[in-house]
Amino acid sequence: MTIDVREIGELGPVERAAFFDRDAGIDAIRGDVREIVERVREEGDVAVRGFTEEFDGVSVGNLDVTDACERAWAELDADLREAIETAVENVREFHEAQLPEDWRREFDDGRELGRRFRPLERVGVYVPGGSAAYPSSAIMGVLPAVVAGVEHVAVVTPPADEQNPATLGAIHAAGADAVYAVGGAQAVAGLAYGTETIDRVQKVVGPGNRWVTAAKAEVRGDVEIDFLAGPSEVLVIADESADPDFVAADLVAQAEHDPNSPAVAVTDDAETAEAIASAVDAQVADRERTDVIEEALASDGSGVLLARSMSEAILFAESYAPEHLAIVADEEEAILDRIDSAGSVFLGPYTPVAAGDYASGTNHVLPTVGGARVTGGLSVETFLRASTVQRLSKGGLSALGETIITLAEAEGLEGHAESVRKRLEE
Repeated sequence: MTIDVREIGELGPVERAAFFDRDAGIDAIRGDVREIVERVREEGDVAVRGFTEEFDGVSVGNLDVTDACERAWAELDADLREAIETAVENVREFHEAQLPEDWRREFDDGRELGRRFRPLERVGVYVPGGSAAYPSSAIMGVLPAVVAGVEHVAVVTPPADEQNPATLGAIHAAGADAVYAVGGAQAVAGLAYGTETIDRVQKVVGPGNRWVTAAKAEVRGDVEIDFLAGPSEVLVIADESADPDFVAADLVAQAEHDPNSPAVAVTDDAETAEAIASAVDAQVADRERTDVIEEALASDGSGVLLARSMSEAILFAESYAPEHLAIVADEEEAILDRIDSAGSVFLGPYTPVAAGDYASGTNHVLPTVGGARVTGGLSVETFLRASTVQRLSKGGLSALGETIITLAEAEGLEGHAESVRKRLEE
């Protein structure tokens, strides 16, 4: 059998660690990445080109391929253009709904308080690419920044002798301002510190392999990042009403990402558990990436888990904090109400994870390895900064004066207290 059925209550410490101690797998390469980052910081384009030839086997002339993206978009097949346009429209619509409004409120005691939102000026988006096609990642990374109002959105994407036109075209359709043919750790370093060609940015976002993730960890502090992500993952909560073929299809789809991508289903029904495992077996052989899928599903971090109750299944999912959480059950809303930690949630039998990956409108750049416990996925807010605003009338300061003075003196900050007294003595 391709995927095991195990009981949650019978999992030992080592087995539980395979599910809950996930990581991005970057520790072993941090030293090598640090060297790459420092070289790019010191040598600029020379280092970027050198590492690109060494790691990608491509000799890059002009790193700036912005014009090539526009040409690629014009030459795309009509059906693919239409699909990209539909995805762009849906993703834009969802993210426009996230735009916060500035606000002010006047209080009766003479205080006027508010909050205002402004976009970052320059951000960098990593889009996986090279000879592979990831137009969806271009859309998901660029559009939230564009909707937020970022002035300059730069994209880095790995080069190839013939770069995939779908990725390049989608980058253009999403609205990027500048595009550079560079990938890996050197791309992140170029965005973080700038080179002769690549402009320095304030924040770097987007998914990539462990070299990209390790580079984001290395430059964090000198530039903001979204989060450190490991392999993509899915957890499905299913009850006896779930169609095992549908659940299996989501597990198989997730497993084709990467040999290290965890795919987990949790159910409180023994027959459903066995049916899901059997359905996975039946579907794996039909996929083009069978070897990758089988390796991912055979790992200790993947499996079909049998819970003693739906409550146990929910507790497992909440502790797991999955990147993608699918809920296929009669009481799906009640289950959702008990879940706080998940990157993106897919409700019902007709909401495959692939819908969010491509075109429903939600973002697919999401926290993995338990990151959903503390953060959400890429959004408009990722590219905004908030300032608070306040104005006190003379009466408002008078009403607060004794409170401020008392607290300031308790902290030994006489100057703070005096800044209030002078105004009150006026």
